[in-house]
Amino acid sequence: MSDPIITKFEVHQWKSSLQDMGYDYNGFNLVYEPGGRAPMGGYILKVFTDAGIVGEYAGGSALDYASLARFAPYLIGKSALERERIYTDVNRALRQVARIGLAPVDIALWDIAGKLYNTPIYKLLGGYKESVPCYASTYHGDHQPDGLSTPEAFADFAEQCLELGYPAFKIHGWGRAPIRQEIANVHAVGQRVGSRMDLMLDPACEYHTFGDALKVGWACDEERFFWYEDAFRDGGTSQFAHRKLKELIRTPLLQTEHVRSLEPHIDFVVNGATDFVRGDVGYDGITGVMKIAHACEGLGVDIEFHGPGPAQRQCMAAIRNTNYYEMGLLHPKAPASHEPELFLDYRDDLTAVDSNGHVPIPQGPGLGVQINWEWVEKNRVGMVEYGK
Repeated sequence: MSDPIITKFEVHQWKSSLQDMGYDYNGFNLVYEPGGRAPMGGYILKVFTDAGIVGEYAGGSALDYASLARFAPYLIGKSALERERIYTDVNRALRQVARIGLAPVDIALWDIAGKLYNTPIYKLLGGYKESVPCYASTYHGDHQPDGLSTPEAFADFAEQCLELGYPAFKIHGWGRAPIRQEIANVHAVGQRVGSRMDLMLDPACEYHTFGDALKVGWACDEERFFWYEDAFRDGGTSQFAHRKLKELIRTPLLQTEHVRSLEPHIDFVVNGATDFVRGDVGYDGITGVMKIAHACEGLGVDIEFHGPGPAQRQCMAAIRNTNYYEMGLLHPKAPASHEPELFLDYRDDLTAVDSNGHVPIPQGPGLGVQINWEWVEKNRVGMVEYGK
């Protein structure tokens, strides 16, 4: 049997909105806003082959697809199964643009391989798990009377998630909040559910000073948080700053969400700047993130995957050294931060977990999910084609 050869790409752009959502003080973070409608949008990549197999991936950003024009001609005529060759060649070609754009193509190529062999990706990767445990990952705090506006509200929501079966809970605090409010939030949630759930904190690089990050870290120590993630305004990239923070607090750090490719991730570990490693299939593709996962295993540390999605589930099911699937973003009054109509047979939302707080691994071939193309066609605002 000859390899399927890449013949064409299509990039479909869609737009919709999220009910009861808006944006915070700088327009970057989604927050609960009763009666609001926050614009939503996304992309779907289709990779066509001469064998009639089409790889699909729902994800990626405008920047990813802007760079596709640069390397699409290289891909036309290549074997869709030569993912390693494509990864290393394109990784080099995109080195001056932060390697942005490779991940969607890589994931779609894995989808082709799964469809060719009629098996889900996790089994191609040697996987064995049929479900994975989740943590509830909150939206950023808001200022609504019935929202996540106080430490007590976050604690109430943590308890609600515990009752739904979640074994862990991650806080995204407020934008531009007094640091004493962030500290109070850590204590409120920790004292309410800390003996029954693993707890995490992700300021999403909101804190302005080392002193603020340190004070909140000490609060995490007192409540025995499972990890502390991306505190600094550096964007999560300074090895020196995070190594210094590690010297002064006990709570494990989770870093590397904002660096790309294998080597910078592992540099963080070997230089003592993180405890857990963050991996993201949306940034490094399945090929890249599995390299990171296995390198972490060799160093004896865990990789935690960023965000929810079919590709994340497939990767998590194929490795030992990972703890939790990120279910989010979630809120007690608002919809999850993903378009609910995008897939026919798959969902990521507050009630998608079973009584043990797990989600299943999709069992269809490739990514294992079906895109709702009828919905996409109704909401499509553009399409770009490369190749025949």
